Amino acid sequence: MKELVPFTPYDHAEEILPVLSENGFSVSEEALKMLSDYENALLDVNRYMNLTAITEPHAVALKHFADSLTISRFIPENARVADVGSGAGFPALPLAICRPDLRVIAIDGTDKRVRFLRETVEKVGIRNAGAMTGRAEAVARDPSFREQFDVVTARAVARLNVLAELCLPLVKKGGYFLAMKSVLADEELKEAKKAIHVLGGRYIKEEKMKLTGNGETVERSVVVIEKILPTDPRYPRDYSAIDKKPL
Repeated sequence: MKELVPFTPYDHAEEILPVLSENGFSVSEEALKMLSDYENALLDVNRYMNLTAITEPHAVALKHFADSLTISRFIPENARVADVGSGAGFPALPLAICRPDLRVIAIDGTDKRVRFLRETVEKVGIRNAGAMTGRAEAVARDPSFREQFDVVTARAVARLNVLAELCLPLVKKGGYFLAMKSVLADEELKEAKKAIHVLGGRYIKEEKMKLTGNGETVERSVVVIEKILPTDPRYPRDYSAIDKKPL
């Protein structure tokens, strides 16, 4: 294996702050430093582990940090939040950094990604976040986690009808599932309506938005689903069954 050149961290604040400000997000100096430290950890580890294809600093600020914060206004104060399929920590860690009132858990099925998340949480000093290894359908069958979260998020993990079965069982009655998409086709929303209903959810709205930064514009969509009834104990099924025959 080729020996890596030692990574040199630097302060990304001058790239992050203008992008967040341009999109209406205000952050404290402490949060800005933590986001910069998080970016350094991401770029360092990404040299030998595939965490993200987005590595240009302005793009990280726009497509990871600003994108993650688009759902902050849908999350009530002091909420317990689960991020399903968190990967490199989006939206879990930017939310935890910029919303210290939240309690956030990042869930991912890959041990080495979760190891990265745990090490980053410790290194950056994110006191209100944690990470766990687990498949969403298995976690949702565990009584310690089933219907225990005020908000569950998922960012571009799967089609909405599949995501609904993975995520809604984790949401408590009265809570919300926030599905983050780059562009959501009307067909995808239509095909998910049955799953949302069967799983105890109610479609509230789809909010489309544009994020801008460094001369670039990206389109984003957030689907807001309220949990109005407990999920039938039969769900979620094993992933193979969900994938083969979505609700």
